Amino acid sequence: HSPKDRAENLMIVDLLRNDLGRVCLPGSIGVETLFDVQSFATVHHLVSTISGELSPALNGFDLLANSFPGGSITGAPKRRAMQIIAELEPHPRQIFCGSLFFLSAHGVMDSNILIRSLLAENGEISAWAGGGLVADSVQSEEYSECFHKIIPLLEQLESLFFCVENCQNFKK
Repeated sequence: HSPKDRAENLMIVDLLRNDLGRVCLPGSIGVETLFDVQSFATVHHLVSTISGELSPALNGFDLLANSFPGGSITGAPKRRAMQIIAELEPHPRQIFCGSLFFLSAHGVMDSNILIRSLLAENGEISAWAGGGLVADSVQSEEYSECFHKIIPLLEQLESLFFCVENCQNFKK
């Protein structure tokens, strides 16, 4: 990955360490992995793992309240970045960059940030793409990255509709 990708990932790690610092015991926050490459069919992600020990006076809901929205989709500083996003983007993101998670009665939780997702609503299907900006970002490369991220999803959607149409025509 490029220096820009590493800078973006490091910014997210620092932001998450700050988020955890509000709810974890002092000195308990650590970076378990930094810049681990995870490969998928159409993309390679840099993944870092941050952990900490939750303060005994707090619970998982406190952790959630201090961690969302995720720093990978807001940027830093988080509050100001969210204000700028609200000012610049022409409409709300809806589910894009939101989160889907479960929390069991046994305290097990898993979550993700909804990227590369589709929203079907009122007979329309919507998809979004975006990228992280840092000082090293090049506008044309960021623009291309958005297409690199969304095209595989749109191609899958197109092939699904092609299959449905042909199956319906075949039955006639």
